[in-house]
Amino acid sequence: MPNRNPIEGRRRDPILCLVIERSAVRGDLARCVAAAVGAGVDWVQIRERNLEGAALLKHAEEINRAARQAAAQRGGCVKIFVNRRIDIALALGADGVQLGFDAVDPRTARRLLGVDATIGISAHHTDEIRAAAREVDCAQLAPIFQPLSKPHAGPCLGVRVLEEAARDDTPVIAQGGITPTNATAVAAAGAAGIAVTGAILSAPDPAAATRALRAALADAPPTRPGVSTPASPG
Repeated sequence: MPNRNPIEGRRRDPILCLVIERSAVRGDLARCVAAAVGAGVDWVQIRERNLEGAALLKHAEEINRAARQAAAQRGGCVKIFVNRRIDIALALGADGVQLGFDAVDPRTARRLLGVDATIGISAHHTDEIRAAAREVDCAQLAPIFQPLSKPHAGPCLGVRVLEEAARDDTPVIAQGGITPTNATAVAAAGAAGIAVTGAILSAPDPAAATRALRAALADAPPTRPGVSTPASPG
């Protein structure tokens, strides 16, 4: 069972998580990541299924270095997560992992990564979040809207499903088609944070896109149903 909520405490706005996909980036990836973190991204999730072994580790190291340097320059910090790959997370010294549907179970991940790691899961239904609630720190619920970075043939969950999921104790990070236009409503529905890819990486100006998302999140009510106010990463 997790020993703490990784995003509880005192914080004005929800978490802004950037999910990395090389196919979505318009320019140099490391520069995009640095610009986004410098402008206010809190978490960076490294997700890349088309790389393996040394190539994946090198890719992760480049992102990790760019993100942490940018956070240090703004006088804060950033959390780094690796999608699925616990071995890469360990080699990188990442803050945690995001477990997909084909990853190891959360209990095994906790045993391998330790009590201080943040363990997240990906979910398409509220039942999946409830089933794993005692083993994870947070859940990424998707897709809320039609994703910007890739096609999605199935139905989108919408804000009502997000509201239902957010009533439980597990902090929910909403993902899928989130933009400055709908981010305020998503946060007001109870999301502890949002996860985006195309909204930042595909933008002409990743820093400006990040600031627009931050502004939209800041417009949400300070107290949202079902979640504690997240702790600021700095």
